[in-house]
Amino acid sequence: MPHSHSHSHSTADYGPPRRVLTAVLTVVVLAIAAGAIASMVALWPDADKVPRNTNPYGAKGVSTVDATVTNVDPFNCNSSGEGPDGKLQVTGDCAHITATVKGGTAKFDLDAARYKTGISNGDQISVIRISRAGQPVSFEFLDFRRGLPLTALAAIFAVLVIIVARWRGLFAMVGIGVTLLALTKFMLPAFLAGESPLPVAIVGSTAIMIVVLYLAHGISIRTTSALFGTLVGIGMTAAVGVGATGWSNLSGVGSEDDTTLLATVPGIHLAGIVAATMVIAGLGVLNDVTVTQASAVWEMRALKPAARGAELFASAMRIGRDHIASSVYTLVFAYAGTAMTVLLLANAYQRGLAELATTEQIAQEIVRTLVGSIGLVLAVPITTLFAVWLAPRPTE
Repeated sequence: MPHSHSHSHSTADYGPPRRVLTAVLTVVVLAIAAGAIASMVALWPDADKVPRNTNPYGAKGVSTVDATVTNVDPFNCNSSGEGPDGKLQVTGDCAHITATVKGGTAKFDLDAARYKTGISNGDQISVIRISRAGQPVSFEFLDFRRGLPLTALAAIFAVLVIIVARWRGLFAMVGIGVTLLALTKFMLPAFLAGESPLPVAIVGSTAIMIVVLYLAHGISIRTTSALFGTLVGIGMTAAVGVGATGWSNLSGVGSEDDTTLLATVPGIHLAGIVAATMVIAGLGVLNDVTVTQASAVWEMRALKPAARGAELFASAMRIGRDHIASSVYTLVFAYAGTAMTVLLLANAYQRGLAELATTEQIAQEIVRTLVGSIGLVLAVPITTLFAVWLAPRPTE
């Protein structure tokens, strides 16, 4: 439960214990946690409503198998002619691929676009095996197998975090596990089962933040002030997000993947998921600024115990303004990176920025960035107020 006992490694909880405040905050936090748990139970998806066996490669006679490339034989597939749109089509070099699969050999061709991405002997890949009655077995390239490099990078990241941040880093890694568990076991199945996406996102995000904040930053009044600011930020982001989604007429169908998802799961609420992703996408940066603001207030109170609340708030907000500026850039760069392929394609088509910005796919990213930034900006002063209110008083 939240407490205010001193720790030798930090000035986060200096001064004598504040038992009454600790008891009150404990009750409040437990009530919020109980509400989140009860809401998760109410929104927990019925297993029968979650789509299963919708794998496009799971049809009769169709399966995916692992393979290892043993030979790459390039050949010239240059050709020209009019395509369906009447424009001249030109293709480049292609390749005959031979790979070993369990129980035999797979042979197939790669088109120019896929071959240019690079493939060589020894590459670990996945292929589609097609075996239908009365027809010879055929194979098609599906994708590279990336399990080893992804696992290695994750392991390196985890080790570095733990070495540098020590116990805090270890608990942060546990927090990531909790987040992934909440996403895969509750939020994603609930979306697929047709539950209202925004309540699912709010409840799931609240539960995640309660666990992650106390795990990574310890159980203290300081952490509780950051939690309160984060929860208010989640609520404001959700409110602005649902309004912005409707106002901008975002349907959630902005790419081929969206269309495929809608065809696979007809009952899914894609427009609602757009608003829900605005809440989820902003959690990391929101958590960052609220913890920083709470820590700033506590450190300044420790350095200047006699400072008035207004002076403490003003000083912390100067830090907050710098943090807001850098965090907004972080959001913009992150979303620009995810939409880079679309931006490059639009630039190649020489479409104007104004025209590009109003397309569904780009508009989603713009609205998501703006809504996340609005929630972030509003969370800074609110968290600072909570921290100033809950920080030790000059007389304590």
